[in-house]
Amino acid sequence: MVTAREREVAGLKSEQENDWNDIKRNKKISVLDDFITTYKSLMTGYDDLVELAKICEPAELEDEYTKLNTAFEKFYMATLLKEKYDENDCVVNITAGAGGTEAQDWADMVFRMLTRFAEQCDFQYEVNDKLDGDGAGIKSASFSVKGVYAYGIFKSESGVHRLVRISPFDSQARRHTSFCAVEIVPVIEKTNMVLEDKDIRIDVYRASGAGGQHVNKTESAVRITHFPTGVVVTCMDGRSQIQNRATAMQHLISKLEFIHYENEQRKLKNMQPIQMKIEWGSQIRSYVFCPYTMVKDHRTGCETSNVGRVMDGDLKAFSDAFLRGDKLEK
Repeated sequence: MVTAREREVAGLKSEQENDWNDIKRNKKISVLDDFITTYKSLMTGYDDLVELAKICEPAELEDEYTKLNTAFEKFYMATLLKEKYDENDCVVNITAGAGGTEAQDWADMVFRMLTRFAEQCDFQYEVNDKLDGDGAGIKSASFSVKGVYAYGIFKSESGVHRLVRISPFDSQARRHTSFCAVEIVPVIEKTNMVLEDKDIRIDVYRASGAGGQHVNKTESAVRITHFPTGVVVTCMDGRSQIQNRATAMQHLISKLEFIHYENEQRKLKNMQPIQMKIEWGSQIRSYVFCPYTMVKDHRTGCETSNVGRVMDGDLKAFSDAFLRGDKLEK
């Protein structure tokens, strides 16, 4: 026999699911509306330019052509964001490689670069976890990026990033090579995955570092370990343990769902599962500060000598080249 309370809970769950479906549907409609509006605007602009070309000299149309061409390029890149999870929010996980303070400082530089990239893309980001290094930098960090196509744009950053520079921590001013790993995981809100209690362990502890008295004096930080896969997620940014637990669980389920999806895709292509190694030869991108300046993506060949702009978050060229590469491979 179903009690009144059980009917109430079932009703609330049904309402929540309907609310979520409405939000998801409205978000999708909004994205499609923007896409169609942009397309119509571009076609109108093209028609206007053709008409102007009949009565104007080419030099007089240079500015209008440049503006329209830039708009077309941006629209074209949006058409490449059609993979399963491209329109989702994402979680960015950064881990310093071996090398102590030098590698930890590099991880902190990559953290700054990627948060700046999020700002330049007009995305919102929120730090979930940040573990300070021994003296400088960070050992690891995790932050969420929220916005339409956040995962699709950020996925180009997933892999090992390699730095070559004169180390500021070396008294003999020698050149050092450092590595850090970046993992980009889409936030998957709707999933049929069920986690068994016996497969996970939830630990709570006091957060360390900045965050105020509340963060440092209460056991609000949460760490969840998934035994079958060895996946560990942490969250300490929220003010309450309940909030951090919910966020960490969401990130764990998203990560496990995405691992399953990637493995299935690789099986279809008869490829081996990915095993990321934070070491020489496994990097996706190299950043050289000395003896010359260059940033080069080894997957696409995209490169620039303007290291300063890249470290300030100007990664659009690399993201665009990656998306074009994905398209060409298919």
